[in-house]
Amino acid sequence: MTLIHKDYQGTKKLAFSYGTTLAITYSLKYLTDKQRPEGRNHFDSFPSGHTSSAFSGASFIQRRYGWKYGTPAYILATLVAISRTEAPDGYHDGWDVLAGAAIGIGSTYIFTKPYFKEHMDVRFSTGKNTYVLSFTYRF
Repeated sequence: MTLIHKDYQGTKKLAFSYGTTLAITYSLKYLTDKQRPEGRNHFDSFPSGHTSSAFSGASFIQRRYGWKYGTPAYILATLVAISRTEAPDGYHDGWDVLAGAAIGIGSTYIFTKPYFKEHMDVRFSTGKNTYVLSFTYRF
């Protein structure tokens, strides 16, 4: 999306938000040392990395470009979260995917602002004995 819109500021914001998502996710995996629910001898269940990545991307798209693109992205991210709990092996429980989603969304909202193609707008209008010049700047 950032390349399609030539939104290079958005590319930086995506990198910061996704980097934060990964740092928090893998730090928590190491600190919590929670065993996976399917019984393997792996202690990296909390939070779900797939879910945090999926929701980081979906929330970036929604936050930066709006719900038109964000809704399908959130649907796909939700399918990823469900697949992590409902797959034949059930790699995660509900708390793992809920935490992953919260981390992905939260990290994005720290760094990302909505995208405005035009930051400035100047308008002029006239009426009966009236002249109006308006200037708008979006931050």
